[in-house]
Amino acid sequence: MRLYTIGFTKKSAETFFETLRKSGARRVLDVRLNNVSQLAGFTKKQDLAYFLSTICGMEYKHVPLLAPTQDMLDEYKKHHGSWQDYEKKFLDLMRERRIDQEISKDLIADACLLCSEDKPLHCHRRLVAEYLVSHWRDIEVRHL
Repeated sequence: MRLYTIGFTKKSAETFFETLRKSGARRVLDVRLNNVSQLAGFTKKQDLAYFLSTICGMEYKHVPLLAPTQDMLDEYKKHHGSWQDYEKKFLDLMRERRIDQEISKDLIADACLLCSEDKPLHCHRRLVAEYLVSHWRDIEVRHL
């Protein structure tokens, strides 16, 4: 099965939607905790569902189970915490939530994890993908 990931920052709407449309993904799984802020621009929850359906013929689903907690985000972003601490806490959170058991493989298959970070290196979407690969093994991850 394939699992894609994408971030929307530093991308125009055209680049973002064309990348998704051409990717082979069938749905977008929004793994952001906050997806209604003005800072989300064209990726605000209601707008994104409409755009994905209209432009890409794709489903949209918000999956907060795959998002960090607000405290974790605040510590990392607002208080300039280290990536290593954030990564460890988020990995612990995924284990506690048992995401490999709570999330269906059918939902993940040919889906694209969406977050805000431009690159996956310091983004929790990469951690989610790697966590699922380590538990399910039969996933090919492609970062868009």
